[in-house]
Amino acid sequence: MRSGILAIESHPFVSFVVPVLNEADRLPELLSRLRRDFSECELIVVDGGSSDASVAAAMSLADCVLLGESGRALQMNLGAACARGEWLGFLHADTEPDFNESTLREALHDHPGWGFCRIALQGRSRGLPMVSAFMNQRSRITRVATGDQLLFVRRELFATVDGFSKIPLMEDVDICKRLRSCHAGACLNLQVRSSGRRWDEQGLWKTVVRMWGLRLAYWLGVSPARLWSHYYGTHAVSAPGDGS
Repeated sequence: MRSGILAIESHPFVSFVVPVLNEADRLPELLSRLRRDFSECELIVVDGGSSDASVAAAMSLADCVLLGESGRALQMNLGAACARGEWLGFLHADTEPDFNESTLREALHDHPGWGFCRIALQGRSRGLPMVSAFMNQRSRITRVATGDQLLFVRRELFATVDGFSKIPLMEDVDICKRLRSCHAGACLNLQVRSSGRRWDEQGLWKTVVRMWGLRLAYWLGVSPARLWSHYYGTHAVSAPGDGS
């Protein structure tokens, strides 16, 4: 209850859960945009141990700032546990919705379960539109979306599938497969713009091959903790949220 003696606390339509780690440069712009375009939604930032000013940047703009263990799955579960919204929207700090609250309400109206957005990668590499188109087509066919496609899940359904698995990598693929066993996921008529910095920094084709290699290895049964060590380097000793 914010004000008024007779005011009745209402639940927000969507709770945006934003897991962050050293995203102080991006957070002010993202949260300001969300506050402007989604005025009746709840903004929850979950920090996983940032060494920069991420927490300070979030404090003045988010409805709730939580400090949790490092690991995107763990952070998103923590945010979801504190969320009050009818829908949960899991949003990466380098992704921005290209729509507003009224458009979102229309897209989710009477939808029973969960869905995700189309993605448009932004960056220097000229091949990013092609990568975006391929990602959108793949997720539309398989109903398995990547985390940067802004996943929306009804809070009751999220609880039914026990949230994100406590794994350090592929948590998005894992939950999509469990969600689609309950409801067919919808590729919503909504778009998000996401940073293509990974492709710019590591090379377009090298990154494409690497991402598909990780997905193939996961499909073949390689553990998420081992994939995490490969992805972040041999110096990585302990993966966050590996369930150990």
